[in-house]
Amino acid sequence: MTAHLPEPTPRPVPAGELRASHDDREAVVEQLRDAAAEGRIDLDELDSRLEQALTSKTYGELALLTADLPIPPSSAVRSLPPLVLKGGMYGASRGPSRWEVPGHVIAHAGVGGVSLDFTRVECRLAEVVVEAYGETSGVTIVIPDGWATDTTGMDPGFGGIKDKTTPDRLPGTPLIRLAGSGGMAGVVIRHPSKRERRKLEGNASRD
Repeated sequence: MTAHLPEPTPRPVPAGELRASHDDREAVVEQLRDAAAEGRIDLDELDSRLEQALTSKTYGELALLTADLPIPPSSAVRSLPPLVLKGGMYGASRGPSRWEVPGHVIAHAGVGGVSLDFTRVECRLAEVVVEAYGETSGVTIVIPDGWATDTTGMDPGFGGIKDKTTPDRLPGTPLIRLAGSGGMAGVVIRHPSKRERRKLEGNASRD
């Protein structure tokens, strides 16, 4: 009797290898033209990058064309005050519903903990500073695939920092720059779990 071997599980495609759409290419073209108008790149370089942008097939190829360019935030986003979340006794959360992302978020876990979920937001900021304090119960931060994080400015404390994100950053997405301290319980930053991804797909189909 021939044993049936299980089929291999498909390898997740890295964010940078995902296929880009016409809208993705147009967004990069617009960013390049703005950069040339601001004097960040000259006309020869603009022509070269535009040609590459229009023929790029993946997010990774597009990301290379804008990696050295800032993403200007809208004036409305820039004027938003810092968002402060305090876990207190019963915990606090923001997301996964849609919410406006300011340039600075402060999360104090307290006894109840804090959950910060960026998976359904649209953010055109170049970076968002998340000042997280793990304290007694910890802070959990969930960011979409294609967003990147920098934890070098954070004090791990006793609880530590668990960065479970991938380094692949898609064009037009912010860098989440962590500051603060892990405290006793620590800080975790990650991409959505399988269960969370299924829920997001269900929400997207209803939007």
